[in-house]
Amino acid sequence: MPRQVDYYFSLQSPWAYIGHALFREVVATYDLEVNHKPVVLVDLFSETGGLPLLKRHPVRQRYRMVELQRWRDKRGLKFHLQPVHWPFNARLADGVVIAAIEAGHDPDPLLRRVYPAVWEDQLNLADPAVLARLADDCGLPGSQLVERSGSDAISAAYEQNRQDALTADVFGSPAYVLDGEVFWGQDRIELLADALKSGRAPYRSQV
Repeated sequence: MPRQVDYYFSLQSPWAYIGHALFREVVATYDLEVNHKPVVLVDLFSETGGLPLLKRHPVRQRYRMVELQRWRDKRGLKFHLQPVHWPFNARLADGVVIAAIEAGHDPDPLLRRVYPAVWEDQLNLADPAVLARLADDCGLPGSQLVERSGSDAISAAYEQNRQDALTADVFGSPAYVLDGEVFWGQDRIELLADALKSGRAPYRSQV
């Protein structure tokens, strides 16, 4: 039976986008089963002591811009540091991913398309027509998924992901949870791979 990893993310997270290709390489290498869990970031931040970007001290905001450039180079990507349609309300887009999972589709082809849609193509993922077209490009029923995204059932699943994140000690995007051990941030993917390669027992907090 393949090992499982819970993948918490939001489509508005640049770090989830930056790390996604490498994460999928780790998934393939170690034959992982991924539980995709889109989650609302604003609530996670507020409940775990974090701050939305615009409320952070300017020193932290400036450092973030430097880090984006470093990791853009490190991961071999080309993207806009300040895309036209970012930040955006990710509820609809994250809900489309949940709706795709609910319908039995592998969401990864969609994620591989919509992440760069924001950061490279500067598309508006809060626009239902844009989301439908991107899903169609992946062979998914775009209009149906967009319509389903707004349903009470998808809202409930989105909320459950938030609750699951808090229970798992997840506080940001992306986070990868392996056997209860949280790896927060795309810069921890190599550490996730190390844990899988070594087969070690999961680390636990001592507090």
